[in-house]
Amino acid sequence: MKIGTCRTASLAAGLFVALNLLAGSSGAVATEQAQQRREGRDVKQDTRQESRETKVDCRAANQKSNPACRQDKRDTKQDGRQKVRDIKY
Repeated sequence: MKIGTCRTASLAAGLFVALNLLAGSSGAVATEQAQQRREGRDVKQDTRQESRETKVDCRAANQKSNPACRQDKRDTKQDGRQKVRDIKY
């Protein structure tokens, strides 16, 4: 074998190893991000239901006016958004 051929083969092997390492690490990051998105969606769905229940309970108990109950619903949803931010970032 010629020296140039060995050098080319060595470079090709090194490049192959480097690409496999990069591909493996990016896969782990993608999996983690997917898990975070999934958790975020779950929290968001739970928050939607919780905020609906908050408003319905508020109106049923006739504790406050409708605008005040809407504000409670908004506050509940904002708390849920913060939980999602805590998960993702």
